Amino acid sequence: MTAKTANVGIVIVSHSPLVARGIADMVRQMVGDCVPVAWSGGNVHGELGTDAGGILRAIEAAWSDAGVAVFVDLGGAETNSEMAIEMLGLPRAALVSICNAPLVEGAVIAAAEASGGASLAKVVATAEELSP
Repeated sequence: MTAKTANVGIVIVSHSPLVARGIADMVRQMVGDCVPVAWSGGNVHGELGTDAGGILRAIEAAWSDAGVAVFVDLGGAETNSEMAIEMLGLPRAALVSICNAPLVEGAVIAAAEASGGASLAKVVATAEELSP
């Protein structure tokens, strides 16, 4: 999805392509097309894992000048997301945040916040309120 709004974009990163796609579909069904949503799941072979290149493409697909919030499932997803953000380069890398929030609940509440035009900082803060 290409960003057509000024709303913060949402990226779902999971070791499982099915999980990533399913959560992205759920988010999209809840907020519609007003929030750019993309996902990356699995490694380059389609197996369990993550891929920094795939995550970079997902960030590009959900890109918004308002920023992008990234939700990850496990440590490797976070590491590869950090690499993908670095590959964006400045100044765009500064507009991408990895959220420390539950994957499903965090992504849904973040997308709801983003659909109202909230800033990246507010979207991330709202999602991270769900962290234990």
